[in-house]
Amino acid sequence: MSEGAPEAVVRMGELFVSGSAGHVLASIGLGSCIGLVLVEATRPFAGLAHIMLPASNGDRAAPAGKFADRAVPELIEQMGAIGAAASRLEAVLVGGARMFSFGSSPRLDIGRRNEEATRAALDRAGVAVRAAATGGTNGRTVRVRVGTGVVTVKEPGAAEIELFAPTQTGQEKPR
Repeated sequence: MSEGAPEAVVRMGELFVSGSAGHVLASIGLGSCIGLVLVEATRPFAGLAHIMLPASNGDRAAPAGKFADRAVPELIEQMGAIGAAASRLEAVLVGGARMFSFGSSPRLDIGRRNEEATRAALDRAGVAVRAAATGGTNGRTVRVRVGTGVVTVKEPGAAEIELFAPTQTGQEKPR
């Protein structure tokens, strides 16, 4: 992370958007939660949602960022409100780990269910997932540098790595 760059920490159930090239958005310690990053590849617009659960089941009292089915459209709407074009948004997913073992029931694997629900909501919205660091059993931290759209991920005890860097055509940079 660049020294002095203002970092907005997005906590559970929150979402945040920025059109300020100097900002860094971060979600720290994602376990079964999904950190959903949306970037516009050619302009400095980025958003981050810290999604806790797959479906709101009609719950409108809780913050939209808490649920995949509400966070995705809300994040897209807020990105549009700051000037991002929905047709140029690209998604990166981080998290969705299986933090606790409760047998083999897929119903109890909230990390996997969060990822599936987030991907389904993005598909309905027509937003492509360009990169993901999901699953496994480790928590992760995600950061997006608004000015470049570069998304990094870090697992405990490991170095921070670049997960995604948009190109001018909006395609994932080869590694």
